[in-house]
Amino acid sequence: MDFFSFFHSLLRYAVLLTLVAAFLINLRGWLMGRPILTGERMITIVAMVLCHVQVVLGIILYMQNWKAMASLDAGPLQRFFKYEHAATMLIAVILVTLGRSLSKRAQDERSKQMRVAIFYGIGLVLMLWAIPWPFREVGRGLGWL
Repeated sequence: MDFFSFFHSLLRYAVLLTLVAAFLINLRGWLMGRPILTGERMITIVAMVLCHVQVVLGIILYMQNWKAMASLDAGPLQRFFKYEHAATMLIAVILVTLGRSLSKRAQDERSKQMRVAIFYGIGLVLMLWAIPWPFREVGRGLGWL
């Protein structure tokens, strides 16, 4: 496993942790109608930045393995990494970015938190599905890192 692959695998935990935290903080604020604190808003920003770093690492890995991926048969494992993982993760990060961007434009605190909670929540679910976890068929033998 090379450096980019290792760091990409390790960074997923920071991405997931900050996304879950940002989602829960904003969901709570939205449902309770309370203003978000500066530190809580910072977690939302950090989650988005980590998502962007993860995408850049993913693109680097995809480009490094371009020739190997181009010659792969269309089996389920190859299809997952070649198409499903990359596309789903890209969509998830776009949703996270969109949620943050739309929340900045919202007029009141409650709708800011609602937008972050909804978009980050959908992005989080997509990411959890597209990660090749060791207990799934596509992640068997890859380990947790």
